[in-house]
Amino acid sequence: MTVDQQAATTDGADPGAPRRRSRRDEILQIAVGLFAARGYHGVSMDDIGAAAGVTGPALYHHFAGKEAMLAAALIPVSEELLDGGRARVAARPGDATAALASLIEFHVEFALANPAVIALHLHELDRLPEEPRRRIRRLQRLYVEEWVAVLTALRHDLDAAEARVLAHAAFGLMNSTPFLGGEVDRERRATLLRAATLAALHG
Repeated sequence: MTVDQQAATTDGADPGAPRRRSRRDEILQIAVGLFAARGYHGVSMDDIGAAAGVTGPALYHHFAGKEAMLAAALIPVSEELLDGGRARVAARPGDATAALASLIEFHVEFALANPAVIALHLHELDRLPEEPRRRIRRLQRLYVEEWVAVLTALRHDLDAAEARVLAHAAFGLMNSTPFLGGEVDRERRATLLRAATLAALHG
C-alpha cells in the first residue's frame, strides 16, 4: 500500500470510497495537459511548477523530471487498457461478436475520457528512455493481441497478421478523439465511434 493509499484509509475514511487525488496526481494531470497542448519539448519543469503552483524543489520531490512524469502518465494507462481488454474478453467466452462489441465500447469510453493521454501516446512515447518505452510497447502489443484473438475467431477470412492490421486501424479511428471539436456532444460521439469501428471491423 502506498503512502497515498494509506492516507485515504485513515482518519475514519471509508476504504471503499474513491481515493482523494494526491498532490502528485494533481501535478501529473497538469503536466499531461501541458504536454498534450504544447508538446513534450515545449514544456519545461518551470512551466509545470508555475501551472501547479509548486516551487522547483517541491516539484522534484514528486518527480525526478519530465521523463518520469511522462512514464508515470503512460505506463498505468497501458496497464489499464490491457487489464480492461482482457476482462472484457474473459467475460464473454465463446462469443466473439459480443466480445468485439465490448472491446470497442471499452476503448471508445477510455479514449473519450482521456484525450490528453491519448495524444501523448500518439506523439510523445519516443521521448521516454528505452526501458519504460519497451515496457509500454510490450503492454500495447499484448492489448492488440486481445483484439486479434477476437477478430480471428469472428472472421475466418482473416489470419493473425491481417487482424492485427485491422486492430491498429480501429485504434486510429477510436483514438481520433483528441482532435475532435466539441460541436458534437460526448454521448453522440461515442455512438458514432462505436458504430464506425464495428462496421470497419466486421467488413
